[in-house]
Amino acid sequence: MSPVNRTALVTGGTGGLGSAVTEHLIDTGWRVVVPWVVREELQRLSEHSNLHLVEADLANEDALAKVMSVASADSDAPLFGVVNLVGGFTAGQRVHEAPIEVLDSQLDLNLRTAYRVTQASLPHLIRHGGGSVICMSAAATRRPFPGAASYIASKAAVVALVETLALEYIEDHIRVNALLPFVINTPGNRAAMPDSDRRSWSQPADIAKVIDFLLSDNGAAITGGSIPVTNVG
Repeated sequence: MSPVNRTALVTGGTGGLGSAVTEHLIDTGWRVVVPWVVREELQRLSEHSNLHLVEADLANEDALAKVMSVASADSDAPLFGVVNLVGGFTAGQRVHEAPIEVLDSQLDLNLRTAYRVTQASLPHLIRHGGGSVICMSAAATRRPFPGAASYIASKAAVVALVETLALEYIEDHIRVNALLPFVINTPGNRAAMPDSDRRSWSQPADIAKVIDFLLSDNGAAITGGSIPVTNVG
């Protein structure tokens, strides 16, 4: 089955990374559904007949149901790919200095959203004979640094979720993998770290190609993986 006969749901698809992923998947023939919250971010995406934008706060059950309705609406292009890009980052405080709400927020952004979207998608993937789910973890889970315990713990939880999902749904022909980027070269990160050496930063266009590979039949042998997507310079 070619991508033109498949739908990919891309959460965070209007962001600095997500817009690159969305555009790449559309260019390679996917029908792409993108939930959005920030109207200004829509200008990052070009209009296309295969792009379906849905205003939705994914923390809201009714909004998520609306997204899933659009993602599963085309019987000629069933939902096959789920790309969980929504996330957040915080750093600067050691554990004893940070309120517990910081951990709650990071778990909500980095784990709960991916869990909820994947949970809602799985019945559709099962019904159509399989699919591919991708979640964003972080290279920091392998190489932690001080001051970001909540962020790193939440991203490590994503890896545990991915590994469990890969086992639970292997008989349903559903592949589940995590990507582990370093700092991603997005406008937001450039603004936050203007003096940083960016040679080792992960490039959105490169990550988009990896995601496309994992969603495609070429990635059929890979599941349960934690895959580094770092720039070698």
